[in-house]
Amino acid sequence: MEDKDCGDQKCFIHGDVKVRGQMLTGTVVSAKAKRTAIVERPRIIYFPKYKRYARTRSRLAAHNPPCINAKVGDTVKIGECRKLSRTKTWTIVEITEKPGEGQKK
Repeated sequence: MEDKDCGDQKCFIHGDVKVRGQMLTGTVVSAKAKRTAIVERPRIIYFPKYKRYARTRSRLAAHNPPCINAKVGDTVKIGECRKLSRTKTWTIVEITEKPGEGQKK
């Protein structure tokens, strides 16, 4: 994170938004919209009737402040906050892993 002010009122560092509630991790699959990223989380659901598991995913719209600026493929930590728009109730808190980093051969 940078120390300079990003000028975003909805930034949890430089603005007036408080992060409270759940903290989740996921992968950024889209960052096309301005200051918004779609974060995808894989899930496994159990169906007792069929005694089987099913893979599914949840896609959450999260605020992407200019001081963090997550890109597609980044693994990020998101935090719950107040409703920022019609679909956004999450904000990106930090980038935990960038693509290409992490595993060294």
